[in-house]
This record gives sequence, structure tokens and C-alpha cells, in this order.
Amino acid sequence: MLIQDGRIEQIAAHGSLLVGDQHLTDLGDTVLLPGLVDTHVHVNEPGRTEWEGFATATRAAAAGGVTTVIDMPLNSVPPTTTVEGLDAKRKTAEGQAWVDLGFWGGAIPGNTGDLEPLHTAGVFGFKSFLAPSGVDEFPHVEQADLESALAEQARIGALAIIHAEDPAVLAAAPQQPGVHYRDFLASRPDDAETAAVARLLDTARRTGARVHILHVSSAAVLPLLRQAREDGVRVTAETCPHYLTLAAEEVPDGDTAFKCCPPIRDESNRDALWAALAAGEFIAVVSDHSPSTPDLKLLKEYGGSGDFAAAWGGIASLQLGLPAIWTEARRRGHTLSDVVRWMSSGPASLVGLTGTKGSIAVGNDADLVAFDPDGEFAVQAAALHHRNPVTPYAGRTLTGAVRTTWLRGRVVDVDGEPTGRQITRS
Repeated sequence: MLIQDGRIEQIAAHGSLLVGDQHLTDLGDTVLLPGLVDTHVHVNEPGRTEWEGFATATRAAAAGGVTTVIDMPLNSVPPTTTVEGLDAKRKTAEGQAWVDLGFWGGAIPGNTGDLEPLHTAGVFGFKSFLAPSGVDEFPHVEQADLESALAEQARIGALAIIHAEDPAVLAAAPQQPGVHYRDFLASRPDDAETAAVARLLDTARRTGARVHILHVSSAAVLPLLRQAREDGVRVTAETCPHYLTLAAEEVPDGDTAFKCCPPIRDESNRDALWAALAAGEFIAVVSDHSPSTPDLKLLKEYGGSGDFAAAWGGIASLQLGLPAIWTEARRRGHTLSDVVRWMSSGPASLVGLTGTKGSIAVGNDADLVAFDPDGEFAVQAAALHHRNPVTPYAGRTLTGAVRTTWLRGRVVDVDGEPTGRQITRS
């Protein structure tokens, strides 16, 4: 492979000579993969940098083989719901990114008029919540708001990405605080996802909007998505490493590092998600990295109560997604080519980056990962690069180790200078 000006200039068969200056890198027994594209990351800066930040999140990304991150519009203050909010985020991120970095906008009640200016400014689409988001500055949309937002996004050709849980179903579910994971799981039932997805798909049919369902945890939504696609609705969906590698049966009571919304469900559901992934029903597997400080997670080892109902809901896993998925994928008979499709080329296609990211191809950015598929390591939360030492993978042995990450042809040194760039929707 010949790299020039940060892009792949030539690719030749093994042992062949390329035209141009030669600098050979021996990868040994490692496998060369395209850099991963993670389109679902909560960096939380500015405003909640104590939860995470651009420097820590992008270091973790690079260490995990992720070379492109698209940052979510909430948990930062201000949120990315206006051009001014986007400008504040871009200014804060300057000089702090170890990987390439793009931004989502947000569609909330009352900001329909802000969507076109944000789209023109280069955001990759607009996130909405159908149920409360957990932060006051990013309220969820009621049906009238959803209709307005999707109609506008259809008009301007923008992608709508949706957190799909139904607030009425959640309100009717049993709410039992405490340390028992089974009680938390009962409070976020499958019906909350299916009801929200059904309503969203009906609205998308009427407005013509292109919609993407975020972090599908319940396999019960899959028949709805299949029917909608048959009906011509432009809908895609993603799932996350924690839904594919963890299961409710193994979540210890009081271990709120496992809390996320929607929740980690049971083993049979996990198997159904894998079957759908193998069948091509998910366009992407992305982290939904949503960290917070240990006190907000109410972790017992930090003196917290371990109350699942009260703890912040979010999984910290940006650095671990590739080995976590590979560990389980290999066990189930999948290949690294499958993992690349789920975690690199698929997410790149979702956000329109196929011409520059997501594959090892002439003309693409030389974003590359040397990956040892047989390397094993025990996860130590304190050794991870994200800001707070909290992850449900702590203590687990994972297979697959990132040895080197290149961004546009240069080795990423997480202890050196950041070389990431801010990217926009083309």
C-alpha cells in the first residue's frame, strides 16, 4: 500500500513493488483493518467535561482502533441544537482530538427553524428523544414536535436519528428502586421500544423522512423494521457492543456500571440480535459511549447505593468495542470481515463517509489499525483512556488487541500531539 498526503494512493498484491518512495512497515502476525467509525459517542464537552472530554474520549477511541468519532448533541452545555451551540463545541474541540471528529445536531421542541442552518453548517443529522433524555437542556419531542422535525428534515435531506422508547409505556411499567437488576429491567420493557418504533415509522411514512433507530436493545422491534422497509420507509438501525456481548442474567445486583437505557436484556434476546446482525438487518454496531463520574453511577465501590433506578444510565466502552465484539463474534463463527462491515464500512455509509472512511480503498483516508486477533488481555478500568475508571467490562478477558492505529497515514501517539481534524457532512 502506498500512502500519499494522508490518503491511500495505491494497493498492490503482497510482495509487489509500488511506484513511489518506499517505507516498509512489517506488521508481523497482526491483521490490517480500516479504522473504525463510531457514529454514537457522547463526549459531553463543553459543560460536563468532568464526565468526559475531547482529549480523553479521542485518546480512548484511538487506543481502541476508532479513527472517526461523531459526537452526540447532548450532555454538553450548550447542546448542539443551534449554530451557536455547534460553534461552541467546535471551538472547544480545537487541538484536542486524537482522531477525526464530526458532530450531530439535535432536534428538540421549538428548534425546527434551527435545523436547516445546522445542516448547512455541516452536522451529520439530527438526534431526537421520544422519551426524557436525562438532561433538562435536551427535552424529548412530543408527537407534534416529531411531525414538525421529520417534515423539515425530509425537506432539507437530513438524517433523523432517534432514541426510541415510549414515555407512556415507561410511565406504566413497574418502578421499583433498589439494587436488583431484574427490577430495573422490568421498568424499561420491550414494549417501550416497540411502541416508540411503531409510532416513529408511521410518522416517517407520512413525512418521507429518512430515519435511523439508535441503540436497538430489543429484538422485538425487528419485525417492525422489516415491514417498514418492505413498505418503502427509509429506515436503518444500529445496535451496540453491550447488547451483543452482555446479558441480563450476568449483571450483578448493585453493579450500576451495567445500567443503560434501553437496558441490556436476556440471553435469548441477545441471540436474536446476533441473528439479525448476521442477516444484515443492522447497518452498524457502535458504542453509545455515555460515561459519567463514578458518583453519578452510584457505584458501591465509590460509596454509592448501587440503586439502578437512580444511577446515571450509560455504558463506557469506547476503547473496548472492537475486542468485545471480536471476542463474541469469533465464538459465533463470524470473521473479521464481518466485524469491519459492522463497525467501519457500515457506520461510514450511514453518515455519508464511504468515499473517505470505512474501508481500505484507493482514495480513502489512510486510517488503519494493526489488530492482533489472538491477543488476550484482562480489562483494567483504571488503565483505559476515557476520563473515569468505570466500565461493565472491568475484569473480563477479551480477545483481540489493537497494536497500532494510523490516522491519515500517521501513527497515532496518545501520549504525543493530537492530529485529528474536524470533519463535516459533505
